Amino acid sequence: MAFLEVKPGVELYYEDEGEGTPVLFIHGVWMSSRFFRNQIPHFKEEHRAITLDLRGHGRSSKNQDGHTIKTYAEDLHKFIQKLELKDVVLVGWSMGAFLVWEYLQQYGEDNVKGTVIVDELASDYKWPDFPIGAFDLATLTHFMREVQENREEFLKGFIPLMFKKDVEEEEMTWMLEETTSLPAGVASAILFDQSVVDYRASLPSIQVPTLLCFGREEKLIPVTAGEHLRDNLPNSELVFFEDSCHCPFLEEPERFNHELERFIKSL
Repeated sequence: MAFLEVKPGVELYYEDEGEGTPVLFIHGVWMSSRFFRNQIPHFKEEHRAITLDLRGHGRSSKNQDGHTIKTYAEDLHKFIQKLELKDVVLVGWSMGAFLVWEYLQQYGEDNVKGTVIVDELASDYKWPDFPIGAFDLATLTHFMREVQENREEFLKGFIPLMFKKDVEEEEMTWMLEETTSLPAGVASAILFDQSVVDYRASLPSIQVPTLLCFGREEKLIPVTAGEHLRDNLPNSELVFFEDSCHCPFLEEPERFNHELERFIKSL
């Protein structure tokens, strides 16, 4: 457990265990590294398993500015540089997928061995030519207002949408702690930016091998999103998790770890 200053006044909390190929897990919007609690013990045995909290999230510094995918990707680049990570496998869950694509767009693929995309679309927004998007303007506006006016109750309704089965009280408690750790203004700012970024045009140029992991029982992201990514990413494979919704690494951790292990060994 440690903190790393990636820019003046921006300290990212991270955990770094094991040796070998660096496998870097990147969480979703409002979430934290804690959601990958079933991955570190497994992957540290043969790899260098790393999780981090993005700026404003989890235990990282609560900066009031810089809450865009572009800036988060810049933070990620500095993080990788300062830890001197080589040939990284980037695992991006939900919003974390946008960071992966933004990182590749800004810094190229030379230092990336492979990428893993977990339950995300090329864009969350329902553009006129992208009807499978998760949010339209009315939904996004509603979410942003709920974050400002009724956040805890809103999250009590939102968090169960990430899981196939009912969320137990103990699980809900720690997830609420993590998702309410951000200042409300920060939560709204990054929600908006991550909801309107669009990586459709850049997907065909990505050559690095990609594993796509999608829960078959998704309530937030349509299953067709995985098929769209598979059809537009030249070097990708798609794996469905039959008993998972938005969090296969929590809902089917053994199978998720197996599929990710298999993918890493194939690189």
